Amino acid sequence: MIQTKVTEKIVAGDGQPLLLIGGPCVVESEEFTVRMAEEIARVCERLKIPFVFKSSFDKANRTSINSFRGSSMEEGLRILRRVKERTGVPILTDIHESYQAEPAAQVADVLQIPAFLCRQTDLLTAAARTGRCVNVKKGQFVAPWEMRHVVAKLEAGGARNILLTERGSSFGYNTLVVDFRSLPQMRALGHPVIFDATHSVQMPGGAGDRSGGQRQFVPYLARAAAAVGCDALFMEIHEDPDNAPSDGPNMLPLSQLEDTLRQVLVVRAALVGGTR
Repeated sequence: MIQTKVTEKIVAGDGQPLLLIGGPCVVESEEFTVRMAEEIARVCERLKIPFVFKSSFDKANRTSINSFRGSSMEEGLRILRRVKERTGVPILTDIHESYQAEPAAQVADVLQIPAFLCRQTDLLTAAARTGRCVNVKKGQFVAPWEMRHVVAKLEAGGARNILLTERGSSFGYNTLVVDFRSLPQMRALGHPVIFDATHSVQMPGGAGDRSGGQRQFVPYLARAAAAVGCDALFMEIHEDPDNAPSDGPNMLPLSQLEDTLRQVLVVRAALVGGTR
């Protein structure tokens, strides 16, 4: 049986409900971040979907040196801690360097390794040593079966609760494409698989000094992933994506979240046995 203990109360995998990992790309203000967590949590409560709030205290891989990265690690983690206190919702955040693993683990329930860094051994083992659940995004340049090396590094560091995320593969310049065969291929490594429906429509560097995106296709890809079979959906969500400081073109508008999730649940329920 393929399962991972995401938090004390949430398990992802066989026989478990679809999990949503979602939230704005980067921590903005405290008021905004708390409000987004509350609004998404209400949608998930109505749909009986377990929810982990996602937002990054730093986006170290922005296209331009002038792009908004977020606040300091200290301020970003303070805001995420406040979100957790106010809402009771578990937290996921990215780490980019090994030294960030321990302080981030004091706040976050899940540590996420960005796609560009999925092969960084020291970063993976630092995350594993915290004892937190670790979610690794498959690099755009990595074949799904090569993620076995990522799993081996995490396990060598002591990780027992591992999640693997598909977020598209490089297709020429400034474009990503999703090979849905990767979902069962990565799941065959023995860990639950997440589909990132918003970064999969990203156009890296496609807007010159920033990334573009085609967020109108997010619901289509999310439904497709549910039909193939995934244990969780990852979606960056914003109340006003057109004015978001990071990843706006590929983030799902908050106003579309409930309808999108309802469609996904219908597709998921139509699978044989309705267990995935």
